[in-house]
Amino acid sequence: MELRQLAYFEAVVRCGGFSRAAEQLRIAQPAVSAQVRRLEAELGTPLLERTTRRVALTHAGELFLARVRAVLGQLDGARADLGELAAVRRGHVRIGATLVLGSLDLPRSLAQFRRRYPGVTLALRAGLIADLLGELGSGEIDIVLGPLHPELLGGFVAQPLVEERIVLVTPPGRPARGLTPAGPGGSAGSAVLADFADEPFVCLPAGSGLHAILVAAAAAAGFTPRIQLETHSPASIRELVAAGLGVALMAESSARAIGPDVQVHRLQPAPRHPPIGLIRVPERTPSPATRAFQQHLEQAYRVPAPNRPGSPRVPAVAGNV
Repeated sequence: MELRQLAYFEAVVRCGGFSRAAEQLRIAQPAVSAQVRRLEAELGTPLLERTTRRVALTHAGELFLARVRAVLGQLDGARADLGELAAVRRGHVRIGATLVLGSLDLPRSLAQFRRRYPGVTLALRAGLIADLLGELGSGEIDIVLGPLHPELLGGFVAQPLVEERIVLVTPPGRPARGLTPAGPGGSAGSAVLADFADEPFVCLPAGSGLHAILVAAAAAAGFTPRIQLETHSPASIRELVAAGLGVALMAESSARAIGPDVQVHRLQPAPRHPPIGLIRVPERTPSPATRAFQQHLEQAYRVPAPNRPGSPRVPAVAGNV
């Protein structure tokens, strides 16, 4: 049995006759007829009922046609995969990433991708989400990885990948009202944000996602936070808190990363942190290399289905991560 026999048989059925199939295949009609007859002889059963006006499938032909189309479909898919792979080998991907990525291990993901596609050039730029989204919109980078703040995603498509949580961070060993006793690993159990209304806060600048989270959570707790120190990175927030200069709300991944000693407290109720995910421009067709990197991340990190919106689009405002 030859692959061309399967293709000829499928074309005869699809075109409704040998002559039309031969025209589409651009070969002589007798050659099509001969190959289909050889296929039937090898299978030991007629696949087609031939009349002067039309060609119809026998029952065996109906069963066989379904298998043939599946085989040809798999072959087309394999050809497409190989073509994609050849294109990926020569590509490049420009990635923008915020400093807050939760459990998304970007260095490990980049290393895995490079081992699979060693010919792809990877460029990484770190920054605040608003700056990165501006570069994404202008075409300076291909994708952005960071918190999916809904108010920042107007005109973009977002794919959630991993969850993140907001926690309260306080200086090490400092007793404060409303805290449970300190536990192992710097964790001190749960806390109520209202109990910290009189504390100075450390935060990212106004307009950032974290700043908005703090203001909203404090308002829900009945107070306006006294933000005395503003900085531009989660690491420096932690350094300032560790030095005893205030308390802060932070992404849990940043609070528990390697760094100065702080106490980390789960809040009751807990402010919501947006998931960490991948952001792209919907109207821009990604290069094969960029598409391969997106698929690599989506396969490695996935938010559980009930919490994973398809492609959120919401109004845009200025802001940072």
